Amino acid sequence: MLQEEEEEVDVGYKKPRKRWMGAEGPLPPSASKEACSELSGQGKPKITAWEAGWNVTNAIQGMFVLGLPYAILHGGYLGLFLIIFAAVVCCYTGKILIACLYEENEDGEIVRVRDSYVDIANACCAPRFPTLGGRIVNVAQIIELVMTCILYVVVSGNLMYNSFPNLPVSQKSWSIIATAVLLPCAFLKNLKAVSKFSLLCTLAHFVINILVIAYCLSRARDWAWDKVKFYIDVKKFPISIGIIVFSYTSQIFLPSLEGNMQNPKEFHCMMNWTHIAACILKGLFALVAYLTWADETKEVITDNLPSTIRAVVNIFLVAKALLSYPLPFFAAVEVLERSLFQDGNRAFFPNCYGGDGRLKSWGLTLRCALVVFTLLMAIYVPHFALLMGLTGSLTGAGLCFLLPSLFHLKLLWRKLLWHHVFFDVAIFVIGGICSISGFIHSLEGLIEAFRTNAED
Repeated sequence: MLQEEEEEVDVGYKKPRKRWMGAEGPLPPSASKEACSELSGQGKPKITAWEAGWNVTNAIQGMFVLGLPYAILHGGYLGLFLIIFAAVVCCYTGKILIACLYEENEDGEIVRVRDSYVDIANACCAPRFPTLGGRIVNVAQIIELVMTCILYVVVSGNLMYNSFPNLPVSQKSWSIIATAVLLPCAFLKNLKAVSKFSLLCTLAHFVINILVIAYCLSRARDWAWDKVKFYIDVKKFPISIGIIVFSYTSQIFLPSLEGNMQNPKEFHCMMNWTHIAACILKGLFALVAYLTWADETKEVITDNLPSTIRAVVNIFLVAKALLSYPLPFFAAVEVLERSLFQDGNRAFFPNCYGGDGRLKSWGLTLRCALVVFTLLMAIYVPHFALLMGLTGSLTGAGLCFLLPSLFHLKLLWRKLLWHHVFFDVAIFVIGGICSISGFIHSLEGLIEAFRTNAED
């Protein structure tokens, strides 16, 4: 809900002058749209709030919901609580991250003075280390985005191999076939095309959820309620935390999405309904699936389905994975091009684009090389849940919990109320503990998995 500020607003900004406010910080007024357009890049097609919502929904309702029943296996009711808690925290940190893009000008208007996550990080480290924060965020973003692409290739190969075990095609071969289908992603030019893929992904996701939940409901009489307890598997639960956190990661897309929206004032509302929907659907899916298979729950829950149903669901899942791949790939390419090829005189390499705006041949080659790199990683590290937990603990917690709260405190410290300072500090501390613990246990799990494979 938008309201004109007359008194103190909930997010903690003290009243300087009249301005438009939202639930977690200042919303850009219509007067600032020109600045927003300039920073985002004029001439690029703008997206509606619904299209932005489809992109966020695709990011937080994606393939990684398949690992949530595995998180319940090792966390019980605490795992369900974390699914809700992570949704609330990620929605909040997404809003405060966007608030850091804006500042108040001399006329008391809120204008967009930053364009990206990197700009926010650089502003926090200025003036002593003006580029340090941006470099750290760039590295974290690239790791997060590339790992997301790798996971889509891993899960595509895994699903096809388990759907058609009688065919003489290995999981690695299926991953190669999936990558061949994904090569056209190298030609993506803007976010408008990616939004269409996201819409198709969301529709496929609902079909998958309906099929899996329908099968689980057919076995409701055998549900193992006694298996869901208030307990923690000390060794495995930190991995589950990483899985849950990673399933909500969308912060790295948010500055670009908000900057490309036709009406940025609708951003907060979009964040609310996407995260509420994700929380409800993820919680129900994880609980129902775990109740059906209990201790036999596998890393990818569709592997528990009977062979006939599994083949149908997995085909939908593979289609969804292939349609989901373009968003993180496009974002990774943007980060790489901006940091290495388009950073003015500080660029390490010449621009990927010619004077007419067309992509140069060697720039296209680099994009294709990135697709192939995701394939090679998927072939050599084919462990879906462990990779998901490792990435969620390493970069997911940092980009979703640690950095947004830290940046919010740094840039808006004088305008925050005490309870928002408390929220930011609490999120930073809890996120730090979960990140370190999850990273260590996920790494141990990967080492153990490789050791087991070597022995086999």
